[in-house]
Amino acid sequence: MIGVDPWAPGEVPLPVSLTGLLADAADAAGDATRALGLAGRAMSALPLPGEGRTDELWRALAEMGAADLTVARALEPHLDAGAVLAQARAAGHPVPAHEGTWGVFAAEGPGTRLGLADGRLTGTKPWCSLAGELDRALVTAWVSDDERALVAVDLRHPGVTELPGEWVPRGLSTVRSTGLRFADVPAVPVGPSGWYLSRPGFAWGGMGVAAVWLGGAVGLARRLRRSAREREPDQVGQALLGEVDARLVAAAAVLTEAARAVDAGRAAGPDAWPRAVRVRHVVHDACEAVLSAVAHGLGPGPLVTEEGHAARVADLQVYLRQHRGVRDAAVVGAAVAGGMATPW
Repeated sequence: MIGVDPWAPGEVPLPVSLTGLLADAADAAGDATRALGLAGRAMSALPLPGEGRTDELWRALAEMGAADLTVARALEPHLDAGAVLAQARAAGHPVPAHEGTWGVFAAEGPGTRLGLADGRLTGTKPWCSLAGELDRALVTAWVSDDERALVAVDLRHPGVTELPGEWVPRGLSTVRSTGLRFADVPAVPVGPSGWYLSRPGFAWGGMGVAAVWLGGAVGLARRLRRSAREREPDQVGQALLGEVDARLVAAAAVLTEAARAVDAGRAAGPDAWPRAVRVRHVVHDACEAVLSAVAHGLGPGPLVTEEGHAARVADLQVYLRQHRGVRDAAVVGAAVAGGMATPW
């Protein structure tokens, strides 16, 4: 399970290979380049989503996020790319080998457009994280006014160049995102047009990111608990710790149930993405609550004297902005109004 008790990594023993990976992830804290050096091991150590062990995968992602969010943020797209390629292969589509380090670039932005014609990419793609350090990427590109396809591309091709722009983050500072310009760059199709967004695995990947968010919050919560053990908290401190515990246990339970739904084939079809957004919404709100409670419970001291704690706070704040707040809530609301099943 992702965690009966998300505080305790020993609640369900981790495989030895994963224990070693997590130790090395902690050693690489804050260094995205060193994190990418763990990509091959991570892919070998972790199961694929949807194959009966999704809860193990998401628990591992959460533990990695608790160890260090920069490392988890760097490795999660590589793992997602491996899962996408495996899903395409299982569906009978020819795919390239998952060799080297990979990213997944699917974001869109105003004033940018990447087009695909005759197997060549031309145009720009925003928000390409770690593009300068990766070997390859899965990239979405427009094949018509309203349809996109997924392709694999060699980021070392001379036709791929970074767009100029400042990178001034306080969180995830070494996970640099940049726009990329593609000039007649060859690309290998991965599935037919529309396949990437319509496959059930798209929703699964989105929930995997939420598992990493939860891990980041667990890392902060463990610091709060350590403080409570070092000096007995007053009633307010106890209340804050209790609030954190309730939020984490609830979010872990939602992710665990979602993992079971994935493996049982219940996280597919037209409601797959709204269901994933529902899970992300719950986990996001839990993480926001943990950030607030930890800030009030610990005060300014750790923020100005503990580099690891201050970095974890800033990293989680940046990472959570992938969630679109009320817009994502509207996605769920529209699906519920349209007949999506609810537990209530």
